[in-house]
Amino acid sequence: MENGIISKWDEAKCFGFITPQSGGKPLFFHISAYSPAHNRPVGNLLVQYSPSTDQKGRICAINVSPIQGHKGLRRDSRQQILSLILLALISAVLLCLYLAKRIPLQLVYLYTAMSVAAFFLYARDKKAAEWGGWRTPENTLHVVALLGGWPGAGLAQSFLRHKSSKHPFRIMYWITVLINCSALYWLASPEGRIWLKMLLKSYTIG
Repeated sequence: MENGIISKWDEAKCFGFITPQSGGKPLFFHISAYSPAHNRPVGNLLVQYSPSTDQKGRICAINVSPIQGHKGLRRDSRQQILSLILLALISAVLLCLYLAKRIPLQLVYLYTAMSVAAFFLYARDKKAAEWGGWRTPENTLHVVALLGGWPGAGLAQSFLRHKSSKHPFRIMYWITVLINCSALYWLASPEGRIWLKMLLKSYTIG
């Protein structure tokens, strides 16, 4: 392990550079290489790290953690707790609505499938961001969330630590959550149930 100081940190893009105390060029590091037991990185923070190389042979820093202090309930931890609460809440709501025969089982399947798809897309996009691969368009992530995948998207943002600190993206994500919940409320109404039954019937016939 070597010591250094975070000379630059970009919170929006979740990466920064560490200047070694022993001298030399600053080393790149990504938030995924930073200790999850500490608060998020900040400039001029004294840290320890292990020099390494990425898949392209570029020098970088891994196993980055503050030398002392900088602990607490991190924003990521709060996001993880919130995402789990929301997942439990929407699961309970869907179960209650289904048992009360206010929504069909197919709608429960849709939420499940879209959430799994959202988590997979976030995981693939994070890997692409780290290794320079093809990125998933943000509009695609929002559409999947809008169609019922927002619980899985929330889990991916908090546990994969991807798109969790990009404020414009997060604002749009919460807008999709509000729109989807409003649509679910309407679908559980008498008018919504009639429309949904007609849609499922036409889809089955087709």
